[in-house]
Amino acid sequence: MERKGKPIQSQFTRVNSLGYKFYRLAHLFAQALDERLARHNVTVGQFRMLLVLWEREDVTQAEIAHLLDVEQPTVASTLRRLERDGLITTTGDPSDRRRTRIVLTKRAHALRESLTREAQSVNEVAVVGLSSDDTARLHSLLDHVTLALVDGNRA
Repeated sequence: MERKGKPIQSQFTRVNSLGYKFYRLAHLFAQALDERLARHNVTVGQFRMLLVLWEREDVTQAEIAHLLDVEQPTVASTLRRLERDGLITTTGDPSDRRRTRIVLTKRAHALRESLTREAQSVNEVAVVGLSSDDTARLHSLLDHVTLALVDGNRA
């Protein structure tokens, strides 16, 4: 209800919004990781793609876009930077010349351990003071929230 002349105040605020907290957390993770990856001349966006390529090499741009849930133009520009920096090579797909296959270079393979170590370090900083049980529970809760939103967006 509204009193005369006074608008109804919503209980929703930025500081108690899960969405805002996740946004802020993602920003802080990216900022911390970006600082560490810069030592290796790699950006967070490039690292995300390298993670996919370390898991599944010889994939297409469309497959990367699907796996990372990002638009193909974003993937294309990041792949161009990775190729410029000597981290990937591209070849035509023999079964469909319209598609390009992406393959990691020796340099990209050599960076895997140091880059993933940097990411692990950021993860460890983020959970300082949490027990291993708390950290495992946090992972479980984050998986639950993610699945709920994925399922909710399908409805």
